[in-house]
Amino acid sequence: MKVSRLAAFSSSLLLGAVLALTGAATASAAPSAQGVDYVALGDSYSSGVGAGSYDSASGSCKRSTKAYPALWAASHAPSSFAFTACSGARTGDVTSGQLGPLNSSTDLVSLSIGGNDAGFADVMTTCVLQSEATCLNRIATARSYVGTTLPGNLDSVYSAIRAKAPSARVVVLGYPRFYKVGGSCVVGLSDKVRSAINDAADYLNATTAKRAADHGFTFADVAGRFGGHEICSGDAWLHSVNWLNIGESYHPTAAGQSGGYLPVLNSAA
Repeated sequence: MKVSRLAAFSSSLLLGAVLALTGAATASAAPSAQGVDYVALGDSYSSGVGAGSYDSASGSCKRSTKAYPALWAASHAPSSFAFTACSGARTGDVTSGQLGPLNSSTDLVSLSIGGNDAGFADVMTTCVLQSEATCLNRIATARSYVGTTLPGNLDSVYSAIRAKAPSARVVVLGYPRFYKVGGSCVVGLSDKVRSAINDAADYLNATTAKRAADHGFTFADVAGRFGGHEICSGDAWLHSVNWLNIGESYHPTAAGQSGGYLPVLNSAA
């Protein structure tokens, strides 16, 4: 019996030693977290308009510390982070003024772009201030632009990014649907208009996704993350019309950036 206990004790010690060595070997073999060189491009949805906490040095670009690129950088500690997204940016603004930080060492690029090219700010202004028929016509004009002109503009941006950052993983983020149709809003736009605006956002996302895929980029759809958090949902992650700060209207709140955009970038990056 004593021999058996001694043998069991010895076996236990041996097993513990083996496990300790194995654990040590596993720990030493595990790859250490390596920072990336990250560049964030794009329009107001990437700069963080609507989230508050704007960097005064960014001026009218309104880059927010609560925007998804800044949140991603804060949580991942990349070896470098360049944030050039700017409120109001169109595709041409990205190619002419935002690509400076890109180079052959860039590992990750994120951007949202195309909404301003299609005139979505003007769409919303028209729909809020004018008749339903005028609004629907303006939406149709925007859709026509997205189908005919925007693809070429996106191609130009994507090609310029790839030329300057040939090895980077490029994540193109889309736009949310604005409205929960049949939701809690009892005044304002009709559900017919809200549906047409949502459909136009879907069309913009589908067009962008196709162009991104053809360039080998990853399209990251945020519409699902914003599901249940649209305007009229009762828990909106988007500003409705903000008469005190009109530029924040129809942009993600801080919760929309952290709860909507950031998880999508986390998964895609």
